[in-house]
Amino acid sequence: MNPSTVRRPRETGQAGESTPVPVSPWLIRVARMRVTTGFAVAVAAFWFARPSWVSLGVGTVVGVSGEAIRLWASGHLEKGLEVTSSGPYRLTRHPLYLGSSLLGLGFAVASRQPLVVALVVLYLGVWLSVAARLEEATLRAKFGGAYDRYVGGVASPMVRAFSLDRARRNGEPQAVLGVLAALALLAVKIVTGD
Repeated sequence: MNPSTVRRPRETGQAGESTPVPVSPWLIRVARMRVTTGFAVAVAAFWFARPSWVSLGVGTVVGVSGEAIRLWASGHLEKGLEVTSSGPYRLTRHPLYLGSSLLGLGFAVASRQPLVVALVVLYLGVWLSVAARLEEATLRAKFGGAYDRYVGGVASPMVRAFSLDRARRNGEPQAVLGVLAALALLAVKIVTGD
C-alpha cells in the first residue's frame, strides 16, 4: 500500500494549521471506526459476560494492574510537547497501550465467557496496533530525530518525577472511573444472576 499524507490538527489548536503524517489510507479508515467498534464490543461483552466472584476478583487484579501502569505513564507524559522517556517510557514505547491491554484482559477474565475473551482480544489486537502505528508516525513527523533516537534506545534518559496533576491533565481520572464502573456493572450481574 502506498502511504498517503494525512493532515491532523497541530497541538497548538490554531485553525487551519496541520501536521502531515504519512500513513496508509486503510490505517486511517480502521482508526476512524475505533470508538464505534469499541462501544459495540463493550455492549456485547457486558451482555454475554457471566462473571463469578472469583473471576471478578482475578479480573480486578489484572485490570487494576493495567490501570496502575496507565496512571504511572500518564503521570510522566507531556502529550504533544516532547518525546517522553521517563517512568515507564524508559521500559516500553507504549505503556498506556500496555496498561489498556491489561485492562481489557482483566475484563475478559472477569467476564468468564470465551466469546467475550475473543471479542476483547480481537478488538485490542486490531485497534491498539493501529493506534500505536499512528502514534509512531505522528511522533516521527513531529519530533524527527529525537523520536528516532528514543526508538533506537540512544536518547538521553529523562529525569522526571511522577506527577498526579500531570496524570489528571492527561485524563486518567476518567479511565479510573471507567474501570470502577465496569467492575460495578459486572458485580451487579453477579448479584442479579443475569
